Amino acid sequence: MALSIKKVSTRSELRSFVEFPNRLYKGNPYYVPKIYMDEVNTLSPSKNPAFEFSEAALYLAFRDGEIVGRVAAIVNNKANEKWNHKEVRFGWIDFIDDPEVSKALINKVIEFGKQRGMTEIVGPLGFTDFDPEGMLVEGFDKMCTMALIYNHPYYPVHLEAMGFEKEVDWLEYKIFVPEKLPEKIERVAAIATERYGYRIRKITSKQVKKENLGQKIFALINETYGGLYNFTPLTPALIDKYVDSYLGLLDMDFVTLIESKDGDLAAAAITMPTITGALRKCGGHLLPGGWVHLLNSLYYHHEESIEMLLVGVKPEYKNHGLLGLIFSDLVPRFIKGGFKYGETNAELEGNKAVQAPWEMFEKEQTKRRRIYKKKI
Repeated sequence: MALSIKKVSTRSELRSFVEFPNRLYKGNPYYVPKIYMDEVNTLSPSKNPAFEFSEAALYLAFRDGEIVGRVAAIVNNKANEKWNHKEVRFGWIDFIDDPEVSKALINKVIEFGKQRGMTEIVGPLGFTDFDPEGMLVEGFDKMCTMALIYNHPYYPVHLEAMGFEKEVDWLEYKIFVPEKLPEKIERVAAIATERYGYRIRKITSKQVKKENLGQKIFALINETYGGLYNFTPLTPALIDKYVDSYLGLLDMDFVTLIESKDGDLAAAAITMPTITGALRKCGGHLLPGGWVHLLNSLYYHHEESIEMLLVGVKPEYKNHGLLGLIFSDLVPRFIKGGFKYGETNAELEGNKAVQAPWEMFEKEQTKRRRIYKKKI
């Protein structure tokens, strides 16, 4: 039962790398497959502009010809320069419950990093903050969201046995949709419009392309998130990639922009009905018939939750009630759509400013995920 580690070098091996979690988690009621082609494109140098500033290698672990683990080793030179550190990242990590396998995979990442002068290993992280990241350490009995990742409870046990320690934690919340718009939100929204002159703008997919709104929205996100943990600013090419990936999935009723009285983009919120059930039905494959499940979930028979993908307010417009104005538009749409709750993206444990708006709603912390780190 010899264990071997092989670097991914062919299209077939890349397919096996992407498909491995579907086999590892077969029958697990909380795991949600990723969209297969999105994963392939993200991990392909010719398709992902992040390779312009990153180096990466993918590894598969085999035992007796069967895949028993996978991992990506990534050096994000832009993040290392910005944050003045020398980190090799591990991401896309999955393995059977065997310490020999997990240690062999991590050792490959360490070897990759040392060859490039790195002094620390950190993860799970992707190329950028818009890739799946963070290892689940609480909430193993909760359904994963589309944007984040699920892992078995033994994953953190393996890492901690190898000497990894907590770097940061992220929290996820379930925000329950109220029966009617809370009065506090109405008051805050009124202040934003009447005192400061902000206005809500709804857009169409055609306008996103015609007015290059994707670049404007993500430029706002770059500015809003710039000081957060290990954030990597998105390049114009990366922004185009993310816009192309998500635009076809978004119902623009659930995307809200806020403009200042001078027409400046002051805030943006991107939410969408969850498609986790649809992804489970099609195993992440849109072809040949997976699109049917997604379209049905997105437009005809919504699942019960909303995924709150991105919310950003330009720093100079903070404390002007813009989140209240955003909620004044979105919450009635959630109520009308019959949604029971929204699920937040991962939020840094210490980022009280991001978590403060949820105090206006009934909420429940559902998951905790962790970035691990150690010196090499």
